[in-house]
Amino acid sequence: MTAERSVLPGRFSGLSIKLIATIIAVILLVEVVVYLPSLASFRANWLDDRLRVGVVAARVLDAVPDVMALPRELTDRLLTSAGANAIVYRRQGQSQLIELASPVRPDLVVTADMRQADLMTLILGAIDVLFATPDRTLRIVGQGDLDDSLVELLMSERPLRQDMLAYSRQIGIVSLAIAAVTAVALYLLASYLFIYPVRRLTQNMLAFRQAPENASLIITPSPRRDEIGIVERELAAMESDLFSMLRQRRHLADLGLAVAKINHDLRNTLTSAQLLSDQVATLDDPKVQRLAPRLVTTLDKAIGFAQSVLDYGRETAAPPVMAPVAMAALVDDAAFEARLVGHPTITLANHTPETLVLNVDAAQLGRVLLNLLKNAREALEAASVAAPAVSVTVAEDADTITLSVSDNGPGLPPRARANLFVAFEGSARAGGTGLGLAIAREITEAHGGRLLLADQPQGTRFDLILPAALRVQP
Repeated sequence: MTAERSVLPGRFSGLSIKLIATIIAVILLVEVVVYLPSLASFRANWLDDRLRVGVVAARVLDAVPDVMALPRELTDRLLTSAGANAIVYRRQGQSQLIELASPVRPDLVVTADMRQADLMTLILGAIDVLFATPDRTLRIVGQGDLDDSLVELLMSERPLRQDMLAYSRQIGIVSLAIAAVTAVALYLLASYLFIYPVRRLTQNMLAFRQAPENASLIITPSPRRDEIGIVERELAAMESDLFSMLRQRRHLADLGLAVAKINHDLRNTLTSAQLLSDQVATLDDPKVQRLAPRLVTTLDKAIGFAQSVLDYGRETAAPPVMAPVAMAALVDDAAFEARLVGHPTITLANHTPETLVLNVDAAQLGRVLLNLLKNAREALEAASVAAPAVSVTVAEDADTITLSVSDNGPGLPPRARANLFVAFEGSARAGGTGLGLAIAREITEAHGGRLLLADQPQGTRFDLILPAALRVQP
């Protein structure tokens, strides 16, 4: 099923809008944290200003022996300057009161004691004023100009609340302006350093995915030395490798289709030639009898090569069908098909335990063992080795089960080791295709295992490493 195509988000619908929103939210959060102490300080200063007027009034009261003798005009002026309905001055256990000509009897009085100036008390008091009803009466208590004096003011809380709301509006406007300016500045900086390069990478990946055969879409990395620069260079290298690989695969696919057609016709022609060679081999001519076996052998090799190419082309990726299989019997069957059982010169030693039962695909894993045993036989037949032998051993541990197929032949040449599991390149003998080991590795990996060539001074040993989880417990 084709994956859904991704679409590059708009300039203000991807990382950009998220970045701006995050910056503004963080700045406003900081402003809120700073706003509460600032508002508490504003309220404290406002109350202190009223107390200072009250202290001036207290000095007047302290200088006049008879408060009742003060002119009403003077007392009203003192109260008006303080914005208070009444001022109480207490000293040495005595109290003196100045109040309006028409006293106000408040229903709800809240006390603001300015002698308690800790930050938490001031913040709670400021919050209380903002969310309280606007008709409360405020009782401000503070220290007078003398150590044993106390000044109290009674006034409406409405002016304080209105001034605090106006101050909050100013703080809000300033905070929004700071947040906006900071967000724009940080956004421009982040856009230049991060967002634009990331959008460029994203746009390039989307375009290259739609047309990976277009070499002009390979990204040109910038000279940056940071993480984004590394990503750009690695992406350019990956796209270049992918472009080359896809072009090679396309050429190989086209070539493979042509080779398959030619190979099919060639195999039919070789089969006809083989039939004719078999008839020629029955002639009594001595020259024919001497050359016919070579002709038959050559034709057999050509037909085998053509058949192996066709088999590899038809190879499917069907998953293995797991079932309990006795490995000793599977090795014996593979050795028989590899013509090692009863071989006139090569000795076969199967040391696979009879109790070893694995949950594998017998047909696929048998094909791997057949290929390894057949390669060992052909290597020993082509070499002059004293007492040629092939052995199959098993090593088990907590995580893996290793089946080793080894021979005491001359070993693999360097060219074969360099391209061991590469189709058409990893053959160790002349005329080989190298398809057997390539297919054997794919089958082993489909079982969750690995096929490795062991490094040893003499002979050749392949290790077929399978997960221990495939073991069937008796």
